[in-house]
Amino acid sequence: MSQTWKGDAVSLVDAFRSGERLPVEELEATWDAIDASELNAVCFEDRDASLAAARTADVSLPFGGVPIGVKELDPVQDWPDTDASLMWADRRSSYTCTAVERLSAAGGLLAAQTTASEFGGLNQTWTRLHGATGNPWAPDRTPGGSSGGSAAGVAGGLFPIATGGDGGGSIRIPAGFCGLVGLKATYGRIPRGPQTTVGNLTVVKGCVSRSVRDTARWFDVSNGYDGRDPHSLPRVSGWEQGLGTRVGELRGARVIVDPTLGGAVVADDTMTLVDEAARFLSEIAGMRIIATSVLLPKAGAAWALSGAIGLVMSVEDRWDDRAAELTPPMAAGVRRAKELLNVDTMVRFERRRTEIFEAMALLFDQADFVMSATNPDVAFAASGGIPTSFGGKESDAGNNGALTIASNIYGNPAISIPIGTDAAGLPIGMQVSGPHHSEPMLLELAAMIERERPWPLVA
Repeated sequence: MSQTWKGDAVSLVDAFRSGERLPVEELEATWDAIDASELNAVCFEDRDASLAAARTADVSLPFGGVPIGVKELDPVQDWPDTDASLMWADRRSSYTCTAVERLSAAGGLLAAQTTASEFGGLNQTWTRLHGATGNPWAPDRTPGGSSGGSAAGVAGGLFPIATGGDGGGSIRIPAGFCGLVGLKATYGRIPRGPQTTVGNLTVVKGCVSRSVRDTARWFDVSNGYDGRDPHSLPRVSGWEQGLGTRVGELRGARVIVDPTLGGAVVADDTMTLVDEAARFLSEIAGMRIIATSVLLPKAGAAWALSGAIGLVMSVEDRWDDRAAELTPPMAAGVRRAKELLNVDTMVRFERRRTEIFEAMALLFDQADFVMSATNPDVAFAASGGIPTSFGGKESDAGNNGALTIASNIYGNPAISIPIGTDAAGLPIGMQVSGPHHSEPMLLELAAMIERERPWPLVA
């Protein structure tokens, strides 16, 4: 049985171009790895179509011949379109989303569909449709969600890169749990169409990857305006080429270091490692840490209720007859939405959103970057619900998104960077947040840590 490439996607393309590897060979190794894996990270493959694409792969393209995992919530023509829900197990997609089309046009092979949490609603990848997905660092732990299967597949050596989406942390949380790079871009950076639904204006497209340059190349091929998503931003070029050229611009930048981001309950091991890594990065980049408190309104409840509109849309007319097919958290979310969503609750959400806008704007008036933990603790159990204990400290299940949700509501970019492991060997990620459109600087900071303290590319 041949082995999959354990380097990053960029080096795999280089290997294709030099003749060291062949796209068909790599795709077959991917299939072998999927067949042998016990992570439950993949829920569908179209082997005939991907093999045909591998045989004619143009390796001169940015991702020419690279097997790519596609998150279950990213539509692909004729693939299952289940929303990771037993309720929609029989549905197929009638189109391919713009982001995946662009990856395919850049030479990527659509190798496998990766598991997600139901309707993307939880940071634990367990569903009635597929069961639990394991974290390759510890298979009894979750890879996070909702891009959990993507993160597990990349960190587990099945394929070098995979699509993700982030509406409340769903790229950054799995990246942090699995030791990967996860960039949540400025809202609208990668189009979400066709058939765009706006919802509460929090969801962005992206990837989970093994290296900073992989993420940069991903955005090179995926970003840019598309008329089917009227909120999408104009194209920006030079993401990968610009890496290493902006170091001088970071000197003197103001940094706030707060592992709790102003109030999350964070495990002591995570606190210590994030604080040390943030101070190390600030020093090597020539940035100055400022003593300013982070004061953000609590956003979790408002975010969850506003997002429930999309959840109710997802169940459509099947709710009355098939509610029992939903996972308990999603069923509870629909019930709560139907009971509580009205003009008054939406007014309260809009007021809270405005408060968050003001607080985040003030934060970035005072500092250029904010460094915090990505997750309040290391990965928890693969099934059985969201925990309320973090390193022995009690909070509530909403604490799991307390570090990530504010950037989704405000729409600014934030990146999770691998910074090490806890005493048990489980990955810890550091989140660096910046103002709108600062993704190139976040990638530069991530690349500085990558150069000084390389992380394992696979578990």
